Amino acid sequence: MKHAYNVFEDRCPTRLVLDRLADKWALLILDRLEGEPVRFNHLRRDIKGISQKVLSQTLKKLERDGLISRAIFPTVPVTVEYTLTSLGRTLTETVSALAHWAEHNMDAVLAAQQAYDARA
Repeated sequence: MKHAYNVFEDRCPTRLVLDRLADKWALLILDRLEGEPVRFNHLRRDIKGISQKVLSQTLKKLERDGLISRAIFPTVPVTVEYTLTSLGRTLTETVSALAHWAEHNMDAVLAAQQAYDARA
């Protein structure tokens, strides 16, 4: 099947999407949003090590790409929730597999790194 885009071409716009999805923070956010809408502060608490600034920037980029949506509720203080869009949900299986692959294979990766370093 021929596609209008070719990820191997240097000027293909798909590279921008791949760049976004290759970002660890984007991957973790998308995985965390899989089951339910999540508030900003819950995301920040759940994803250890992400700064408020990076979380905000990444959420905006994912929203711009159409992968998540933002809902604002007029409470005091204002409540903001993020959820996957239908387009974003097409990635849940892939994102989860990639994110959790690292968890399941970390021991093998560490062993490979040690073996490599010992040879160097």
